[in-house]
Amino acid sequence: MIEKILVANRGEIALRVMRTCRALGIKSVAVFSDEDRDSLHMKQADEAYHIGEAAPAKSYLNQNNIIDAIKKSGADSVHPGYGFLSENDDFAALCERNGVTFIGPTADSMNLCGDKMRCKAAMLDAGVPTVPGSPDLVKDADEAASIAAQIGYPVLLKSVYGGGGRGIRLVNDESQLREAFESVTGESIAAVGKSAILVEKFLQKTRHIEYQMARDKHGNAVHIFERECSIQRRNQKLIEQTPSPVVDAATRERVGELVVRAADAVGYSNLGTAEFLRADTGEFYFIEINARLQVEHPITELVSGLDLVKLQIDIANGEEIPFKQPEMQMDGYAIECRINAEDTFLDFAPSTGPVPRVTLPHGPGVRCDTYLYPGCSVSPFYDSLMAKLCAWGDTFEQSRTRMLAALGDFRISGVQTSIPLYKTILNTPEYIRGDLSTDFLARYDIIRRHEAELKEERQGLAAAALAAVSTRGAHRAGMTKAAGPPGWGEM
Repeated sequence: MIEKILVANRGEIALRVMRTCRALGIKSVAVFSDEDRDSLHMKQADEAYHIGEAAPAKSYLNQNNIIDAIKKSGADSVHPGYGFLSENDDFAALCERNGVTFIGPTADSMNLCGDKMRCKAAMLDAGVPTVPGSPDLVKDADEAASIAAQIGYPVLLKSVYGGGGRGIRLVNDESQLREAFESVTGESIAAVGKSAILVEKFLQKTRHIEYQMARDKHGNAVHIFERECSIQRRNQKLIEQTPSPVVDAATRERVGELVVRAADAVGYSNLGTAEFLRADTGEFYFIEINARLQVEHPITELVSGLDLVKLQIDIANGEEIPFKQPEMQMDGYAIECRINAEDTFLDFAPSTGPVPRVTLPHGPGVRCDTYLYPGCSVSPFYDSLMAKLCAWGDTFEQSRTRMLAALGDFRISGVQTSIPLYKTILNTPEYIRGDLSTDFLARYDIIRRHEAELKEERQGLAAAALAAVSTRGAHRAGMTKAAGPPGWGEM
């Protein structure tokens, strides 16, 4: 049985895993870089080990340094969180060779999930529909152009080794294709040292809908409902919600059966996510399996009542999933806003530096997973995600208004944040009626509307300030006319 877990990550996800460790009486071990010497995750762990310099390649991506920390600490298992080494099958295999339990899928299963073409072939064999595109890897730009002509533009060029929205290019015609092919090839080689590209049909006005899935070592598989992840920037998620506005009970069951079939097809174990594109016509197309715990897992916890990290640990311990699919009930609605340190008006450029003051939101149905504290810093070396703000409600409208209140209460000084943008989005009629798509920001000109709202708000504040000054001036003038109590001047 697992007794001590090394968390091979940092920030809020490290803190999240440690929270469940404490609840289960399991010892937690932190690793930290030079940049994270004052971080909360190293302070809240039972033990902490330095693993290198600030740059991820010399610390959180350094497999040998992490294995050394595992050996020094005596940890019997490792939780990778998300990002960094969480979907690195070489690291999972290294843990296995060193007798360390990797809390996630096996290295072989992860390798299959990470290879988009092999995974797509496995899905087709299992009867899971995939996006129309190349039957195999394309060897050069000429072949990519030929396939694009067959399936019709626009198309996506995707690196097999991409992830998190990277290694993807939208191509509208052949004139763009060759340049995009070189660009995706270069990105892939820079990221992982190799390139393999596929071509897929680009579906207009699609929704990104993913299903949380779990499969134990005994072959029992379930889905734990869907998450709507359509509001994105540069193919990376900003706001998620569950349930999806377009998934009813019948659709949830139908697509959920595909999810279980997908998990079986790749021999999956532990928790993961099956991701789909939903066309405007209603068809669901499988796109990939994320072989790890997702950033947005808290909203699934809010509507299911489960601790998904505990479920991960239990499955890693060899236990069976303690519930069957018919027993699962979705309770209420939940929304997550990813609070990023970014400048909305500079194409979401990272904003880094000290954070002198922080006020975290609270209230019924509000959850905030974060590494922030007064006096901390947002590092330029790591992802811009500072916090995950979630709001639950009995109804969608209650979850939305609770989120707006929580966003209003969230105060972060020193860096630019995505909080004002989320207020704009959550108040748009399009969001409220559930008219979502992966191009939501561009389709509804959200950034321009957001800028106009901020300008109007600033003008209102300036007018209010001017009025307050005028009122104080009038009050002082009135007081000089009479030395006695109010009203004496009229006597």
